[in-house]
Amino acid sequence: MNTVENENIKLKSNDIVAVTEAIVAKSQGNFATIDDIALDVKNKLGGGTIGVVFPILSRNRFSSILRGISRGVDKVVIQLSYPFDEVGNPLVSIDKLYDLGLYEFSKSFTSEEFTDLVKDVTHPFTGVNYIDMYKQICECDCEIILSNNPTEILKYTKKVINADIHSRFRTKKLLLQNGAEKVLSLHEILN
Repeated sequence: MNTVENENIKLKSNDIVAVTEAIVAKSQGNFATIDDIALDVKNKLGGGTIGVVFPILSRNRFSSILRGISRGVDKVVIQLSYPFDEVGNPLVSIDKLYDLGLYEFSKSFTSEEFTDLVKDVTHPFTGVNYIDMYKQICECDCEIILSNNPTEILKYTKKVINADIHSRFRTKKLLLQNGAEKVLSLHEILN
């Protein structure tokens, strides 16, 4: 049996080691700078105002991508889903929304309307206000809306990046069928 040892780790050949995608990407030389993202977004969408639909609520995984997107355009309109993103991260406490009589989640809001209604828009576990955080990350003019209808973004712009993963093909199809001029999914940036 082969054993790998150092002062902190002792592994045997049948042990399992988990490695994050970041380490794999680094080892393959498969990573991009924020400026690389910005240039690709600008080349593919032409600058101006673009929408970003259904990003995950993330302090690290999506935030750098958002910074790159915002660097390549004049304005970003971010459409958050609520009460959860696609991987189950809550924007705010669902109990708070239920207490306010909001439980069908079919209404669309500006970030100001949502904040006025809910008052405290912080993630129940991390205490992060993702609306404020995403506005601060953007290096251009930024507006945030909340809606579970992907076509809501088309009231603000016809150029869209759909940032959902599991439903990206359905979202892209809906956007194009309802008047979007250009739609990119995240996997089409720097592809």
